[in-house]
Amino acid sequence: MPALTASQFVGKDHSAALDDDRVLAMYEVMLLARKLDERMWVLNRQGKVAFHISGLGQEACQVGMAFAMARGVDWLHPYYRDLSFVLALGMTPRHLMLQVFGKAEDPSSGGRQMPSHWSYPPSRIVTSSSPVATQVPQAAGIAFAAKLRGLDEVVVATLGEGSTAQGDFHEGLNWAGIHKLPLIVLVQNNQYAISVPVEKQMPVANVADRGEAYGMPGVMYDGNEIMESYNVAQEAISRVRRGEGPILLEAKTYRPTPHSSDDDDRSYRSREEVELWKKRDPIMRSEQTLRERGLLDDALAERILARCVNQVDDATEYAQRAPYPRPEEALQPVFG
Repeated sequence: MPALTASQFVGKDHSAALDDDRVLAMYEVMLLARKLDERMWVLNRQGKVAFHISGLGQEACQVGMAFAMARGVDWLHPYYRDLSFVLALGMTPRHLMLQVFGKAEDPSSGGRQMPSHWSYPPSRIVTSSSPVATQVPQAAGIAFAAKLRGLDEVVVATLGEGSTAQGDFHEGLNWAGIHKLPLIVLVQNNQYAISVPVEKQMPVANVADRGEAYGMPGVMYDGNEIMESYNVAQEAISRVRRGEGPILLEAKTYRPTPHSSDDDDRSYRSREEVELWKKRDPIMRSEQTLRERGLLDDALAERILARCVNQVDDATEYAQRAPYPRPEEALQPVFG
């Protein structure tokens, strides 16, 4: 059976239940993430931080899922582009800047881990490692424990479509399907696995087409549209929380930046393609939706932007002043 579309999967418009303040909050988190992301690029190019890997362009599918989750109850096993996601679940701009600078106050690792490897226990954000797709079987393990204990918890694991070529992805889905675990695997299909286009990554048209093979629904949707992303996320979480088993989601999106600060994407894709996708930018589309609903005008947009920029400035200044870890702390706490 081919993957379901959003309209086939979602039974009702869950976004209709969102009040105006919550809709505006979703937009503001997306914009704050964008401004943080852009500042991190600038800091890297200035030589002030060593590395940056961007989530720019993927804000809508991340924030849509985050706002559907129960914070402090549900679990997130993120991947390295989930800046918007972790911000929406409770990490702060200071937290994220401390990590990109590798400072001792970094809540994810105390400055020991490379950037974009987040961890934040208060929000149940689970630490990740650099090998891709390892988070899927790990998340399935958390979901298995929750089911055994009879806990009302949902686990969300995210990854890019390139990671679906790894065995861990398939093993995790297989385990989740067998045991009907409360797991959502969200693949953010941004069209490129570093420099390899999606058509050279997999022999099927959609990642979500693989859901049937593991005994779960596969759902694909427009990951650059915030309300569609929220609707799919809310439907998926509701079904999983009712005990209906795992779900594989595929958010169709795009990475307009290079793979990382060490990549030159001009070697594998055209500028025309990038510019075309920029016209589908999730921030721009969200702003348009809010204006059409009468929730956003120029004055409010300027106030929101100013708040976001002020937070980014504060986080940058704070992280730059913060101390680095002491050299002797590199060995603690490390398991031998």
